Amino acid sequence: MEEPLFNIPHHTYSTLSQAERYLLEYIHQHIGDIATMSIVKLSEQANVSTATIVRLMKKIGYNGYTSFKYRLKQDKKMMDADDSLRDIDDDIKQVIRKNEEEVHKTIQLQSVGQIEDAVQKIHDAERIYIFSRGFSEMVAKEMMIKLQALDKICETHEDPNIIRVKSRKVGKNDLAIFVSLNGETAELVEACQNLNIRQVTTITLTTKVDSTLSELSDMTLLGYKTDHSLFQEYEVRSRLSLNVIARILLDAYVIRTKK
Repeated sequence: MEEPLFNIPHHTYSTLSQAERYLLEYIHQHIGDIATMSIVKLSEQANVSTATIVRLMKKIGYNGYTSFKYRLKQDKKMMDADDSLRDIDDDIKQVIRKNEEEVHKTIQLQSVGQIEDAVQKIHDAERIYIFSRGFSEMVAKEMMIKLQALDKICETHEDPNIIRVKSRKVGKNDLAIFVSLNGETAELVEACQNLNIRQVTTITLTTKVDSTLSELSDMTLLGYKTDHSLFQEYEVRSRLSLNVIARILLDAYVIRTKK
């Protein structure tokens, strides 16, 4: 943890005052305590002013003391995670990290503004239809149950023929949500085309930004999917990233509608 935190360029270090250099050394020596120490407490312990602390933080690349403490806490979590994985078999460790990567990168891909727009569309819809196939059906069903619990009229469909028929009957004031890992399932694409003709708002949850469903939908919430799969012979790839998006979307809906 020390290397990225204190690998300060020489030209930056040369601009530090004596007090700031002393403070930097103090933080270095007491790094284990800083994450839980207030700026006032650090000021007292190091015998420097709070202004000196703030100036040092800005000079070494942080917005302030709070952002510096946040970085320390994040690094500590990563170290704790590494420690907890130390005695695990390397292959199992790789599996754990693959899932961690999918969750982390999926969260990074989300836009607050886009989530807000999707929440508004859910709120405004008279009825919500969720279309999915295969393993994505589990994500769709969970979404439906949660939306129904929130008093939204919602139904989900997985049968190809029903999907095609329903997509021709959805009303203008309704909302259609597609859950599809690759965004290329034929009946879902056909359904989205039908909905576009009827001018029905569509949202797609997928992991492929250039998929046909993404291009046809009014809005795409994109997840991250690793290329590696332990089930090479079958289409049973993880829908973890789609689960993450669905949870973020519905949690955000609850927060906004309860305000």
